[in-house]
Amino acid sequence: MSAPAVDAIVVGGGIVGASAAFFLRRRGLSVTLLERRLVGQEASGTNFGNIRRQGRPLSQLPVAHRAYDIWRRLPELLGESCEFLPVGHLRVAYDEAREANFRQYAKDAGETGLALEVLAGRALHERFPYLGPEVRVGSYSPADGHANPRLAAPAFGRAARTAGVSVIENATVTAIEKDGEDFRVATAAGEHRAPLVLVSAGAWAGALCEALGEPVPLEANGPQMGVTEPVRYRLAPTLGVSTDVKAESIYLRQVERGNVVFGGGPWGPADPVAGRSYVLPENTAAQLAQLRRFVPALARVNVIRAWSGIESYLPDELPVMGPSTRWPGLYYAFGFSGAGFQTGPGVGDAMAELMATGSCASPLEAFTMARFQRAA
Repeated sequence: MSAPAVDAIVVGGGIVGASAAFFLRRRGLSVTLLERRLVGQEASGTNFGNIRRQGRPLSQLPVAHRAYDIWRRLPELLGESCEFLPVGHLRVAYDEAREANFRQYAKDAGETGLALEVLAGRALHERFPYLGPEVRVGSYSPADGHANPRLAAPAFGRAARTAGVSVIENATVTAIEKDGEDFRVATAAGEHRAPLVLVSAGAWAGALCEALGEPVPLEANGPQMGVTEPVRYRLAPTLGVSTDVKAESIYLRQVERGNVVFGGGPWGPADPVAGRSYVLPENTAAQLAQLRRFVPALARVNVIRAWSGIESYLPDELPVMGPSTRWPGLYYAFGFSGAGFQTGPGVGDAMAELMATGSCASPLEAFTMARFQRAA
């Protein structure tokens, strides 16, 4: 059974795909959004919820700024805030030598419009007295913050549907083929046709790219996440450790209800084919030790839940965003390597602009699919 042709098909209903469908519709295109499970159920709904721009590669900051503007306007755009709180983001290090890196990054990021303040020693601990004694230096971004990942992508999906997008869940895409001027996108329940297709399928994008003749070295990993019992609200900014030692890379945020959400450290296994990811108990134990080191007051707080998800990673930790190297009308946006939640709405908006007009105000050259095709 074939559905009527539309202007654009979006494959994948995470925050990128759902926002892309929403912004494509706002640009006047007819759109179908196909999601293998439920909108926002995969990585977009199981991540940490960080709305941070600092620490991103400088090449990503333009789209991160674009996304930040959308996060600020969620009540206007979607009718809900998705619990976005611009309470700040503090990135710290145990190594004093990292202060020079923080200051250089603050200078470079400042030229793009991101204001950062670098603090060290006594000044840092006076501002943030809950930090452990091993913390030596910090970079503070007062405008960043966090949001609820369980709410964001579904909110974009609902807004897209309200705007006229055909949102089809439980529709696994089995093939994408060029057929004349259109693409034919097949699912178990039927076929869909459109001259424009965006593949934003996260860890499932690799198989689709392979079938389309554009293989990428995409791998899946399972972030290790947890949440504590509610305690007195004290930690306003999102906190994270900048380090080259994977086991030290803890991050945390406290929601206004009092629970502390945390993650970091080594990944666990994830299998996109089986649709499963796993929490490793030894990772959770190691996270708790790092939490005590980072914020000693959390030493006796009880963990009430731990979880994982299926995230897609590329070797250079930069996403693919832009057109296919082989098929005019085909576009990609995936591989955000565990850091795509904040940029998601900006990516969706940028891809909608590119697909609808043929150009994009945000520079995307660093994220081309061609970098992997050249390597092959």
